[in-house]
Amino acid sequence: MSRFSGITDNPHEGRFHQKTGILLTNLGSPDAPTASSVRTYLNEFLSDRRIVEIPRLIWMMILHGIILRVRPKRSAKLYKSIWTENGSPLTHITRLQRDKLSALLKQQGYVNTEVVMSMRYGNPSIQSGLEELREKGFTRIVVLPLYPQYSSPTTGSTFDAVANVLREWRWVPELHFINGYHKNTTYIDALANSIREDLQKNGMPQKLVFSYHGMPKLFLDNGDPYHCLCLQTTRLVVEKLNLDKDLQLDKDNVISTFQSRFGKAEWLKPYTDETLKGLPEQGIKDIAIISPAFSADCLETLEEIESENREIFEGAGGEKYRYIAALNDRDDHIEAMLAILEPNLS
Repeated sequence: MSRFSGITDNPHEGRFHQKTGILLTNLGSPDAPTASSVRTYLNEFLSDRRIVEIPRLIWMMILHGIILRVRPKRSAKLYKSIWTENGSPLTHITRLQRDKLSALLKQQGYVNTEVVMSMRYGNPSIQSGLEELREKGFTRIVVLPLYPQYSSPTTGSTFDAVANVLREWRWVPELHFINGYHKNTTYIDALANSIREDLQKNGMPQKLVFSYHGMPKLFLDNGDPYHCLCLQTTRLVVEKLNLDKDLQLDKDNVISTFQSRFGKAEWLKPYTDETLKGLPEQGIKDIAIISPAFSADCLETLEEIESENREIFEGAGGEKYRYIAALNDRDDHIEAMLAILEPNLS
């Protein structure tokens, strides 16, 4: 097949005749829960200049002299604790999202589209995904990084990876890059639906915690909008829930925190673990927690939030702790993906 076979003047080839490839991306996982696989993954991840912004020579000495000698073995144990017969939860869930989104697109008449999944780090790589679309003749490509709230280390880094591949192509395709959807109404609706279902089943907790992935405060100081976008997502979800007269939340019921900090630098506050540790002494012993920055459950939700932080909360005297799962392959999440993509498909 020619790389340019997507060019056609037949107006009857589906809802839109130009072939459009959709690259669905997420962060990635090691290929296996072993120290060697984790070392390979962490080397790629932590070598990204958008992830760590300290002077390059100093960081490379720390990374290869200390971190990659110590951390892979410990992280491999954590990955092993969440690994399933389908492999990495993040990779498996992203695959399900791809398949369900493909089916929905076809159902809605987008017969000249194809969804390919890629990971920013690890496999399948962004380069392999883009090359697959090129070989199949897609002359329009829409990239959807599954990070609702833009940040430089996630969405910005994905753009870097895409650009690094396309700069080597003779013919660069028409490119649409979606850099976030933190306030998209269908995404907010899906989040609100997942919370509402939990509250209707389990009752109203004393505190609803929105735990977002953290980042060094220096990134915020240098202009990264992520912190503000997270708080806006929380506000919009609460406003949506409050439209239901039976589910009224006020500012005392809700808190936004930031998890997964690493190193000694100050990160975005308040920290999730420290907040959870301090809640019981304030008389708050019943909480529900959700992580809206994660489009699929992964190490940071299944191990850190559902296991490690549960132990912190209960160890401090907490009595009721429940984690509200990521949106994963929920139907309303897939419908939200389509709504986010549609302006770039016509």
